[in-house]
Amino acid sequence: LWRLLFLTMTVLLILPVLIILATLIVKGGPAISLDFLFLEPTNGMTGGGIFPALVGTLWLVAVALLISVPLGVAAALYLSEYAPNNWLTRVINLAIINLAGVPSIVHALFGVGAFVLFFGFGTSILAASLTLAIMTLPVVIVTTRESLLAVPRAFREACWSMGATRWQTIRGVVLPNAVSGILTGVILEVSRTAGETAPIMLTGAVFFLPFLPQGIFDQTMALSLHLFVISTQVPNVPEHLPYGVALVLIAMVLMLNAASIGFRVYLRGRKKW
Repeated sequence: LWRLLFLTMTVLLILPVLIILATLIVKGGPAISLDFLFLEPTNGMTGGGIFPALVGTLWLVAVALLISVPLGVAAALYLSEYAPNNWLTRVINLAIINLAGVPSIVHALFGVGAFVLFFGFGTSILAASLTLAIMTLPVVIVTTRESLLAVPRAFREACWSMGATRWQTIRGVVLPNAVSGILTGVILEVSRTAGETAPIMLTGAVFFLPFLPQGIFDQTMALSLHLFVISTQVPNVPEHLPYGVALVLIAMVLMLNAASIGFRVYLRGRKKW
């Protein structure tokens, strides 16, 4: 009976996702072509392709990952391997949990005040990526910390008994055995980063840009903002166009996640415990 109940719950969770994917494939499939993927928008955003938005999304995701993953892993290392169990550590953990629940629009306003105005980055890929990195940082910290704690303490004690320092143990034993779990946080971050609209709309993404960004201080288009614009702000858009953009966005996220999952499975296969 319990097995049947859990199976029913699983099906109820998966079914809406399958319906959404099927709808996007049926309605957005006719829009997919080489011109759609490799041309810029034309005719007032009602025609052409999405290449600038596709490249801009990759820029935002890549820069956000380069910022948040090292910071998140370093914070998790401190909290799990170095920090004592006192009131300060508990306050930090509570702050991380609360940061994960802050709405994205609040992060967007913070990004405008901190990165666009205070640090003077302006509306740019760097400002938008920093905002996305701050927003997704709690996910990386929590998943990394849990992965580090999952490594058996006996591994650490064996290294210490051989004369290894704490950092040598972390670098040579703990981190390699926790990489597969750390990638879980990276997968979750990629999914959320690629799909966010509010944080980038106020900090770096633009309605239309006729050229590709050349660096992190340039503005850029993004798939999520492009989808929002053509769905709500542009009249006379062909019905298949928004569905095509959504299909490409989901396909890109799935491909990035599949690459991360494949690497994670490979690393887990090398574990001996």
